[in-house]
Amino acid sequence: MADEMVIRAQRFINTTYGNGTTLGIPKLDENGQTGWTVMYALTRALQYEMGITALSNSFGPATLSALQEKYGKLDETTIPSANFCRIIQSALYCKGYDGGDIDGTYNSRVKDAVVKLNQNMGVDGTYPGSALWPKVVKGLFNMDAYVTVNNGSDTIRSIQQWLNGRYVLRKDFYIIPCDGHHSRDVAKSMLFAIQYELGMADGTANGVFGPGTQSGLKSHTLSTGDSGVWVQLFTAGMVLNKRPVSFSSSFTSSLADSVSVFQAFMKLAVNGQADFRTWSCLLVSYGDQTRQGEACDGVTKITPARAQALKDAGYLYIGRYLYNPSTTDLPEKEIQPGELATIEQYGLRCYPIYQTWARSVDYYSPAQGVTDCMNAAFKAEEHGFKPGSRIYFAVDYDAVDEEVTSYILPYFRSIKEEMDNLGSPYKIGVYGPRNACARISAEGYAGTSFVSDMSSGFSGNLGYAMPENWAFDQIVTKVIGSGDGRIEIDNNIASGRDTGQGSFYPAPAQKLDIGFDLDYWDGLLQEADDYMESIGRPGGTGYLYTRQECLETIMNHDAAITSASRRYRMRKALIQTSAFWEFCHYSIKDYAEDAGVVLYHTGVIPDWAKDLSGVTRLVDSSTGIAKISGRTAILSRNNSIRSGLLEGDILDSTSDDDRWTMWQKSNQDNTFNVTTVPHLHIWAADGKQGDHEETPQRRPALDYTDSETFEILRRYQGFGDQAVADAQLRMPLYAIFEKYNSIVRGS
Repeated sequence: MADEMVIRAQRFINTTYGNGTTLGIPKLDENGQTGWTVMYALTRALQYEMGITALSNSFGPATLSALQEKYGKLDETTIPSANFCRIIQSALYCKGYDGGDIDGTYNSRVKDAVVKLNQNMGVDGTYPGSALWPKVVKGLFNMDAYVTVNNGSDTIRSIQQWLNGRYVLRKDFYIIPCDGHHSRDVAKSMLFAIQYELGMADGTANGVFGPGTQSGLKSHTLSTGDSGVWVQLFTAGMVLNKRPVSFSSSFTSSLADSVSVFQAFMKLAVNGQADFRTWSCLLVSYGDQTRQGEACDGVTKITPARAQALKDAGYLYIGRYLYNPSTTDLPEKEIQPGELATIEQYGLRCYPIYQTWARSVDYYSPAQGVTDCMNAAFKAEEHGFKPGSRIYFAVDYDAVDEEVTSYILPYFRSIKEEMDNLGSPYKIGVYGPRNACARISAEGYAGTSFVSDMSSGFSGNLGYAMPENWAFDQIVTKVIGSGDGRIEIDNNIASGRDTGQGSFYPAPAQKLDIGFDLDYWDGLLQEADDYMESIGRPGGTGYLYTRQECLETIMNHDAAITSASRRYRMRKALIQTSAFWEFCHYSIKDYAEDAGVVLYHTGVIPDWAKDLSGVTRLVDSSTGIAKISGRTAILSRNNSIRSGLLEGDILDSTSDDDRWTMWQKSNQDNTFNVTTVPHLHIWAADGKQGDHEETPQRRPALDYTDSETFEILRRYQGFGDQAVADAQLRMPLYAIFEKYNSIVRGS
C-alpha cells in the first residue's frame, strides 16, 4: 500500500536533487514504497548536504565521522539547513515515524518521533531527550526495524534493546535491529558484548571468536546461584538459540535444567553449567573446535591404513561422496572400488553424500533436482548402499533466505518427488548451512541435516539456531594419522540420528541396467506387439487396454523399475515382463472384481464375502498394473523386510484391515505396484507361503540362467499346468526386453 508521506519524501528527493546526472542521487519512483533504494538516495542526499563529495549508498565511517565532527548531535540548534532537516524528516517517515510536514523544521512532532525512536532502539537511557546522535542517525538510514515485526519474539527484542543501550557508546558497536529476530548483526553484537565485558579496549574488541575471547570465556563458567551481567549474556545466548529460558541476570535451577537439555542436544558433557563449550556453541556455529567427533567426511579414499588411523582416532562414521563429475579434480572424491568393503572390514560405517557443483544459486532448479536424485540413487545402488540408506544432498554455498525460498526449496521438493517416483529406495538428508537445513527439513523434504557449521561466516549459519534434526555437525578440518594412514578430514560431531551403513552389497560382476533410451522405443514396441499378436495374447474381447498403452505405462515407470532392478541386483527385464504381461491381461472381469473389493471394504456391501459363500476374491483381488493382491503384496514385502532388503512394518496377511491398506496402495499407486514386483520375484525364490511344492532357489541375480528365469516367471502366477504354459509364453517376451536393455547398458 502506498504511503502518502513516503511519496512526499520521494518527491522531495526528486525535486531537490534532480535526476542524479549531476549529484549522483538517482531519481526515485514516487510509489509510496520504502526500501533500500529510497534509503540509499536519502543517505546520498545527507552526504551531499554535509559537503561530502564522493557520495555512496553506504552510511559508513566517513559519513559517521562527518556527523560527529560537524554537529555532535542533531536538534533544532544544530541542524544546518532546511533541506538537511527535510532529509531527516523523510527518513523518519520511511521508518514509520511521524516526521512532521517535511517542511524543514525540527518541530515538536519531529522531537516526539526521535524520543520514540530512541526508546525503540533501547538507547533512551544513553541518549535522553529529543536529539539525534550520530549512531542513531546511522540506524535511521537503513532498513532495520526497531519494533517487533513478522511474529518476532518480544524476549529477543528486549535482548536487542539491552545490547544497544549497554554498548552503544563503544567505538565499534553500532545500533542493531530491535525486531524480535536473531540475525547476523545480533550474533556479531553478542561477541562484541562478550569482549567488552572481558575488558577488551576499543580497537581490540573486533567481534571475532578468537584466542583472547576463548581464553576469557574459560574463566567465566557460571552455575546455579550466579548473577549479574554475565548471566544476562548467557541467557541471551540461550534465548537466541531458541532455548525456552527467560532473559535474566539470575542463574536459577530452572535455567540449569534447560542448559542440561541444550548440552545433551548438542552432544556436550551434561553438567547444567555455562562452561566454555556451552558458551562456544551459543556464540558461534562451530562451537569449540577442539571437540573430538565420532564422524568425519572427506574426499580421500579410505584405505586399510587410513581406516585403522580413523578407528584409532575414535571415528566411527565416514562421509563419502557418491559421484565426482570431474575426471581430474580430486580423483578419489567418489567412493573407490573396494573402499566400502574396507570400511565394513574395519567396523566403520559410511553415510553417502551427493554433490556435483552446487556452489552457487544458479545450480538449483526442479529439473536439476530430478537429475541429481536419479543419479544419486543409481550411484548408491552401484556402490552397494542398501535400501533405506540416507543420501545427503548438498547446499554447499552461502544461500541467503530468499534464495532458499526461490531456488533451494523447489530443488529439494523435486528430489523428494523423484525419490518417491523411484519407489523411495533411499532416504533424503541435506548438507548445508543451518537455515537451509532447517527450512528444507520443515517442509518434509529431508529427514536429517548434515550442518556445515565450519562455515561460521555464512549468513545461513550466523544468527540461526541448530536444526532440531541435525545428524552431523561439521566443525573443523584436521589431519590425522601418519605415513600411509595420513588423511585430511572434516571433523564432525555425531548426534546419533543417522548411523550410516555398516554393510554393503558387493560390487556386481555384470553391468547394472540403466534408464531406457527412447531412441529404441519404436523397435521395442514393434517387437513386443508383434510377439503378443503372434501368440494371440490377450485373446478375445473384454480387455481394457491396448498393448501399446500397456507398454507405454510400463516405460513411464522406467526410472522406478530401473532403480529397483539395480537395488536388488536383478535384471530389469524380469520386472518389465511380469508387469507388462499382467497389465495386458487386465480385463473387465478384473475391473468388476476391483469394484467389488471397494464395495466390501467401504461398507456398501459389508456381507459380500458371506453372500458369495466364502469366495474371498471380492474381499481381495489382483489389482493394478502388475495385478497384485493385498495378500500377495503383504507376504512378498514381509519376506523382504525380514530379509533386510526393505524397510517397513510387518503386516498380517489374514487381517482385513491390513489387506485393504495394501490393496489400496497396489490399486492406486502405480509406482508402488511395479516396485512390488521384484519383491514377488524374491519371495518366489525364497519359497511362497502355502505353496508346498515350491523349493527355494537362488534369488534373482544379474547372471540368472534361462532355466532360473523361467522358474521365477512361472512362480509369479503360482504352480500347475497353466502357470507353466504361461511362463513358456513369457520367456520370448523376456528376451525382447533384455535385448533392448542390454543394448542400452552396453553389454
